Amino acid sequence: MLDADQIKLLVSKAQKGDDEAKDQLILENSPLIKSIIKRFCGKGLEYDDLYQLGCLGFVKAIKNFNADFNVKFSTYVVPMVIGEIKRFMRDDGAIKVSRAIKSLNMKINKYINNYFSLEKRSPTVEEIAKHFGVEETDVVLAMDSARMPISLYAPDESSQSGGSLVIDGLETLMSDESMMTKIAVREVLNSLSKRDRAIILMRYFYDKTQSEIAQKLNVSQVQVSRLENKILNNLKKKLSS
Repeated sequence: MLDADQIKLLVSKAQKGDDEAKDQLILENSPLIKSIIKRFCGKGLEYDDLYQLGCLGFVKAIKNFNADFNVKFSTYVVPMVIGEIKRFMRDDGAIKVSRAIKSLNMKINKYINNYFSLEKRSPTVEEIAKHFGVEETDVVLAMDSARMPISLYAPDESSQSGGSLVIDGLETLMSDESMMTKIAVREVLNSLSKRDRAIILMRYFYDKTQSEIAQKLNVSQVQVSRLENKILNNLKKKLSS
């Protein structure tokens, strides 16, 4: 166990380019790094990746530490390691999210909070889309962008038997013919253009009439009818293939 003076000496050497001093500091402070990263376990990053990020934050702490401020090195390390992990999760995580989507998500969250305080209920996706002048699919995408991905090999919390993994439930779903059909339909829908997908969603998922869709798209009902038939024919061909 190193005392305060030994730590300061090693930090000084490491700041001057002594790799052995840096490695010794990392080795001696490994338990501290591990205790910090524990709070981020289960949030979409593997333990080894978290440890690497923790070490990166630790090295930055070595580089920027100033003994003249009379602060314990370990005290300085903690926020540096936490900040490095949070920065990675925000900017360089498993799913890349554009700034526009992040901005919309923050605006939506603020709107939901204000709406709930006034109306005592959460707004629907349709109400949110209307307020911001965007498509309902854009609202769903923005709100989902803040969720961390779940590992297929993470414990399945919905399992009543215990000991099951997420992938176990996925294998059961994949053996269900009706579920496979739903997945196929979703894949085909995602391949459509934004306009065509909107027509199908409004017509068959939101029970909108052709007249209502025509008003939303600012076209005639006849055009909607022709487009709908054309899209359905294309969907049948894609599904059959």
